[in-house]
Amino acid sequence: MNSVDSLQALIGRQVVIDVASPFVYLGKLLEIDHKYLILVDADVHDLRDTSTNRENYVVDSRRFGIRKNRERVLVNLAEVVSLSAMDDVIV
Repeated sequence: MNSVDSLQALIGRQVVIDVASPFVYLGKLLEIDHKYLILVDADVHDLRDTSTNRENYVVDSRRFGIRKNRERVLVNLAEVVSLSAMDDVIV
């Protein structure tokens, strides 16, 4: 399976997107285009607003569910450091 197939396999699933900035994005991956990952029912979390670190925030979201604060969000592919299925987060 190549990287494009791997990305396509995540469509419709809850994902975690780590970016270079102090944000983490959680939500259902709706679509991928040439510039953006498009999430719905998403949580855009600024890690500067909390005392927890990125990993603990993601693990808590896996355990207790995504705290939705956006209906739809576009994440610039150029900013993405990693993308994984929420199911792959180890608790």
